[in-house]
Amino acid sequence: MKKVVLAYSGGLDTSFCLKYLKNEKQLEVHTILINTGGFDNEELDAIEKRAYELGSTQHINLDIIDHYYEKAIRFLVFGNVLKNNTYPLSVSAERVFQAIETVKYAKKIGASAIAHGSTGAGNDQIRFDLIFQTIAPQLEIITPIRDLKLSRQEEVDYLQKNGVEYSWEKAQYSINKGIWGTSVGGKETLTSNLSLPESAYPSQLQKTEPEKITLHFKKGEIIGLNDVFDKPTAIITQLEKLAGAYAIGRDTHVGDTIIGIKGRVGFEAAAPLIILKAHHLLEKHTLGKWQQYWKEQLGNWYGMLFHEGQFLDPVMRNIETFLEDTQKNVTGIVTVTLKPYHFSLDGIESEHDLMNSKFGQYGEINNAWTADDAKGFIKILGNAQSIYSQVNSIDYD
Repeated sequence: MKKVVLAYSGGLDTSFCLKYLKNEKQLEVHTILINTGGFDNEELDAIEKRAYELGSTQHINLDIIDHYYEKAIRFLVFGNVLKNNTYPLSVSAERVFQAIETVKYAKKIGASAIAHGSTGAGNDQIRFDLIFQTIAPQLEIITPIRDLKLSRQEEVDYLQKNGVEYSWEKAQYSINKGIWGTSVGGKETLTSNLSLPESAYPSQLQKTEPEKITLHFKKGEIIGLNDVFDKPTAIITQLEKLAGAYAIGRDTHVGDTIIGIKGRVGFEAAAPLIILKAHHLLEKHTLGKWQQYWKEQLGNWYGMLFHEGQFLDPVMRNIETFLEDTQKNVTGIVTVTLKPYHFSLDGIESEHDLMNSKFGQYGEINNAWTADDAKGFIKILGNAQSIYSQVNSIDYD
């Protein structure tokens, strides 16, 4: 019997694929859940049980959270990556690593095919297929939902027809959880004007009294929360729990998909948004003007290529080298106030703070230059535009 590995999440799409490949294609289906965060042990056990109930020959849960941080998240922080100034690549980044690990597992067990549950109208199909065809061109790619052009209702109907209880109410919202945020898709995100209901978000408002917290960074990486130090993934998880109680990090991303149509998705990403904004504030104090400028350009490119599944392009390693080099002095503490549905950045402390009063205080005192120095600087600075104006008799009225 032909052996296929299915990238399995326990959701509607991959549950349908598992049942369909087993029943209709008579394939030996092996399932793998690549955990990039967002699942507790109880949920992982339930997903494994479900996979076997649906017909998986063998199922494994593979934890790659620390590897995912090391290879992806820290560079997204270094680059302050927010797609369209909004979205912290909550799902798009993790898909690349889920695809890579799926291929590794397929090779390990001698499978001749790999499968995923993406539709033909989204970005994930491209992210998966690009990785598959790059590192395992010999493996067949099977995509039942894309090939059959199924709606979510049709997937539910098929499962129910084959004796699998699946609630249509549960299927109305597609939720993908990860350490770098949770995406939420539903009927509202298929429109341009409707917002997701409160109940669609996994985290609900629990705390209303403002709370100050401190984030500790070392060379651009988050290493501590409120004077408690741990590995970055543990800090991110703890911050998500703390800030999620305020329902922080909700938004809707609107962008141009890889296939050329506009797309809209809701998400909640309390820890990622707080970390990115706090890190950016620390950089404003510790980096020079041109460092910040070129970081913004390359960080934006890096995020765009990553979002569009181009992670294996060699230019990504070049950009990562630049981004990491810029972080040498991005060390310090950032104070943040958590509030219902939002947060504020209060300030930073760093031995590398370039806002140093020894040289001057903006709008107040100049310590490192004289009044004549300032006048001469301004005169030279204005030479080019002054010459242009006079030579061409420009009338600015």
